[in-house]
Amino acid sequence: MFYINEVPWHGMGTKLDKPATAREAIQAANLDWQVVKVPLFAGSKHIPVPDKFATVRKTSNIISKSDPVLGVVGKDYTPLQNREAFTFFDPIVGQDAAIYHTAGALGKGERIWILAKLPGHIKVAKDDISEKYLLLSNSHDGKSSVQIKFTPVRVVCQNTLTLALNDGQAWRVVHHQDIHQKLKQTHEMLGLINARFNEMEASFQHMARVKMDKNRLTQYLVQVYPDRNEENKIDLVRRDREWSEYFFSEGRGNRMAGVSGSLWAAFNGVTEWLDHRKGRQNEGQRLNSVWFGESARIKNRAFDVALSWN
Repeated sequence: MFYINEVPWHGMGTKLDKPATAREAIQAANLDWQVVKVPLFAGSKHIPVPDKFATVRKTSNIISKSDPVLGVVGKDYTPLQNREAFTFFDPIVGQDAAIYHTAGALGKGERIWILAKLPGHIKVAKDDISEKYLLLSNSHDGKSSVQIKFTPVRVVCQNTLTLALNDGQAWRVVHHQDIHQKLKQTHEMLGLINARFNEMEASFQHMARVKMDKNRLTQYLVQVYPDRNEENKIDLVRRDREWSEYFFSEGRGNRMAGVSGSLWAAFNGVTEWLDHRKGRQNEGQRLNSVWFGESARIKNRAFDVALSWN
């Protein structure tokens, strides 16, 4: 992967001095490779497996045994190459615009992602702003579709939130034969993107106006981290609640005027714990959880719960 400015919290990647163009991003993140579908065979007799293919990361002109297998897919699966995925943003922000702030691959390349910065920012309180980003992810293992999500990043603490483009699921395009045609329609999303960010700003500002006391904070965290019946999960739930309560008052930026003691501070207590503090995962596992896995789901629940409060 690559990044610009300060070393990101996950500590990985090649540093660039300025935001990258699509071409620079692909090279800096070592994503300039292709994925091909290869017929699948079983056993020592190499019996063909009907309608099943392996997706292989092709590292040279000829496929070799050392090229990693990324997944198993069906006959209708159409790979979307990394270079094609990056051009997804071109109709939205203008071709070759220098907007890509970080990009990379997880695992052997099973999932690639691109974080693109948009103009403007979200202002919550006087000195509390969030930058506007779009997160595009694409899988090469057949387990998920092409997805794009809003990802506001709070400047003071680098807390993140990934939200769908609408009130439903993330915007998705499945890997079928018409995938390239559907991606050409992305220019139609620009108005939706701007409107959605305006809605998010209003939601964050509302959260900053809602005051919390000890009882309300406890109720909020119980909804964010529901009780679990499994014996080995009880202590983990208690830990999550206690640390999120701690960061409600002690988290970076949570003592600012207009933020301290608010529902916005409670929400960011959750996100700071999940994004930067929780667990013993390696950095790749943490990044996957924060953007695509369990931590992302908990943060979305924390946001939904906050929106339901007055």
